[in-house]
Amino acid sequence: MPDIVRPDGARIHYEVSGAGQPVLLLAPGGADSAIAAWETNFYHPVTELSPHFRVIAMDQRHSGRSAAPFLPATYEQTAADQTAVLDETGADRVHVVAAGLGCLHALRLAAEAPERIASVVLQEPPGRGDGNSLADFFGLFDEAMRLPRAASFDDPETEGLAAVAAAARADGDFGRNPAAGPFARRLHDDPESHKELFALRRERYITTLVRHRDHLFPAGSAYFSVPEESIAAFPAPLLVLPGGGGRQPAAVARRIAAEAPSARLLDAGFDAPGRRRETVAAVVAFLREHSESTTVRVPENAEN
Repeated sequence: MPDIVRPDGARIHYEVSGAGQPVLLLAPGGADSAIAAWETNFYHPVTELSPHFRVIAMDQRHSGRSAAPFLPATYEQTAADQTAVLDETGADRVHVVAAGLGCLHALRLAAEAPERIASVVLQEPPGRGDGNSLADFFGLFDEAMRLPRAASFDDPETEGLAAVAAAARADGDFGRNPAAGPFARRLHDDPESHKELFALRRERYITTLVRHRDHLFPAGSAYFSVPEESIAAFPAPLLVLPGGGGRQPAAVARRIAAEAPSARLLDAGFDAPGRRRETVAAVVAFLREHSESTTVRVPENAEN
């Protein structure tokens, strides 16, 4: 399974399946985005799209098998990671299929590298709307901040961070186990990384969590990763599958579809059991429709 190493030492994991026009997958997740999250999606895009396209799936930094230093991630940084994966796989111009948090990455990638994007599918994009609040997004980090504070008095040597490491050893999935924090996967997979965690001390660790949270969910835009006005100049055709409330309100999907220059909005209920095949067919047809100008360059050392 191939990885690339980024200038700051982060190791970004990706997987390639199928052949043809390239499709980059940006996975859903609560506050992370890992390939494994597609397993619980209403369809698995690797399975469904790889018979038609060359599918590039990746774990964003701090997610899945992508490890990075214990530092906050920014959308500029993750867009650069995604572009580096495209460069490594020879995908000069790609379709992007994203869901959940992956939609925020997709919006930012299109803003950072519009010339690389042929079309975008956004499934249940998160954002501010329909009565939710910033606190609904910040709440994803509440347990991560609570645990080291609660454990600090019983664990004076590492100021509660041993409890964080123990939580990550038990379950390295931040979505299932938020107390383990957004760096849980690396702490779970690499016991040597615990020393780096302990060296941060409690307050610096919590400050890092706050900065990471605030980079993911800044207060200035309903779409978090890009300014709201940027949607009116979105550089590629869009297919939008609306969410159903909470952190993924249908109003956000409707607004994106209404404001983007070339966008279509599927009806609610697209993921109902009786409509799943129809929805997958619509996604494949949309990608094929916009594949004419898409190119792929396969390097000599590319892995498939």
